[in-house]
Amino acid sequence: MAAETTKRPAAIRIVIPFVFCHWLKQPLRAAAVIAGFLGATVADLFMPVYSGHLVDALTSGAFDPAARHGAMIAFAAIVALGLLSVILRQCGLQAIVPFTLRTMSDVAQQAFTRVQRFSTDWHANSFAGSTVRKVTRGMWALDLLNDTILMALLPSLMVLVGSMILLGLHWPQLGAVIAVGSVIYVAMTTAFSVRYIAPAARVSNAWDTRIGGTLADALTCNAVVKSFGAEMREDTRLAGVISRWGRRVRRTWYRYNHTAAAQLLVLLCFRASVIGGAILLWSAGRATPGDVTYVLTSYYVIHAYLRDVGMHINNLQRSVNDMEELVAIHGEPLGIVDAADAKPIDIQGGRIVFDDVTFHYGGHRRALYDGLSIDIRAGERVGLVGRSGSGKTTFVKLVQRLYDVSGGKILIDGQDIAQATQQSLRSQIAIVQQEPILFHRTLAENIAYGRPGAGVAAIEQAARLANAHDFIMRLPKGYGTLVGERGVKLSGGERQRVALARAFLADAPVLILDEATSSLDSESEALIQQAMERLMKGRTSIVIAHRLSTVRSMDRILVFDHGKIVEQGTHTALTTRPGGTYRSLFERQVTDFSRVDAAE
Repeated sequence: MAAETTKRPAAIRIVIPFVFCHWLKQPLRAAAVIAGFLGATVADLFMPVYSGHLVDALTSGAFDPAARHGAMIAFAAIVALGLLSVILRQCGLQAIVPFTLRTMSDVAQQAFTRVQRFSTDWHANSFAGSTVRKVTRGMWALDLLNDTILMALLPSLMVLVGSMILLGLHWPQLGAVIAVGSVIYVAMTTAFSVRYIAPAARVSNAWDTRIGGTLADALTCNAVVKSFGAEMREDTRLAGVISRWGRRVRRTWYRYNHTAAAQLLVLLCFRASVIGGAILLWSAGRATPGDVTYVLTSYYVIHAYLRDVGMHINNLQRSVNDMEELVAIHGEPLGIVDAADAKPIDIQGGRIVFDDVTFHYGGHRRALYDGLSIDIRAGERVGLVGRSGSGKTTFVKLVQRLYDVSGGKILIDGQDIAQATQQSLRSQIAIVQQEPILFHRTLAENIAYGRPGAGVAAIEQAARLANAHDFIMRLPKGYGTLVGERGVKLSGGERQRVALARAFLADAPVLILDEATSSLDSESEALIQQAMERLMKGRTSIVIAHRLSTVRSMDRILVFDHGKIVEQGTHTALTTRPGGTYRSLFERQVTDFSRVDAAE
């Protein structure tokens, strides 16, 4: 993992431009933040100048009117500069709060929006927990990055450059010492952060993401864990991941410690050079006590900022590393995108035509469909049957445009779905999956998901049509009952009926049923079959069937085999065809059911 991770471009080259683009969306706030903190820094920068003047005035004697006047002016200037610094810094702090909150909100919202639109393949190959971890970690890293750059690094650079100029105007040698020492320190700190700390931090972040994925994987499959009594096994699995994460983080933290030690050594040499230079100037009569005070005060300001610069650069690198995976999400291709001139599709009848369609999954050399053509009439009820992997599920995924075809086109009511917006297409197709997924929201919200804003009466009517109203009313909170993550509080039959109610409420002209009666008890199957019959009336319906009894009443049955439609017709016609594929599948299921009944 480490070798692969370090091959990627330096994170700072990717993250910093990304952040700056978001700053430019709030130019006035960004300007207010920068002006506030830099103005406060300039006020701090002139403090040592008036401190030196104050010492010179004090050493001239208390009875010298000019000295007393000079002391009062220096004192007033120090107080005024201090007050100005406080006011400007407070202005910067007031501005940075809404600025950072808006930026964090935008980044998180945009990441979520993009992830929602990634292809089906992307979601199938990604851990939801890892994705959540990338977004939340990156969002909070942006807070640290904003603080580091705007509140720390920019003011620190202002102090270094300003002190170098002010000292250089009086004593070029000291200005040169400040310049050389600052450059060496900043360059060394930057090199350590980018070359030494960043690679280790990148690897530890990757393992942090893996922890999120491992946790989510086990928690979302907790029912399976419990059914096998595998809690200890999952504990051990997580412990292994945490152990590896700990080793990577330990290495990263040790590298921070090594860098801090090197920084302190350089600062010690820097301190000796500046103070030694001031003493030499004083001994040569080229500097007054006030001048020495000015140099020492300036150095201590510089020293504090330089020491913090090391910490700030490390924080900057840390926040950049933490944001890297979030920024990478914005660089991921969407997979399925709307055409530049895409328009909303208008489905009335629901006629579906596959016109010489060729399709193969990415990474597969052999096409699943090669010149597939089929015409499904408006309002026709069509069953899809065939062995696993024969192309049934792919057929309905292509209708929804979850994948793009490699050749040919798919038309609905004469409109090429590749030229339609995805949102308009899918909003007019209702689907009930084999394993319906419900949100951890109320039953009313789950049913209304097919038609946002639907009233209570419409929701209840849809539930009645789906034979779901009675069981819902038996629940303590009725339609206000929370169903648990993915609907785990409901039985399989109850989840199916809620999904059917959602489809009823959506009232889409095209309906897809992915074997909605599999793995159910007889009572639930009967209720769902009744609801399905009601739901299919007047709609173009595509039913994927594993139990062939499900498609007996279909207008037409398409029999798939290795991506080809090898037979089509009604149930009666197909079962009477000698040597037919459908007849073979049907007879096998009848025999299997007979054996089960005999065993019982």
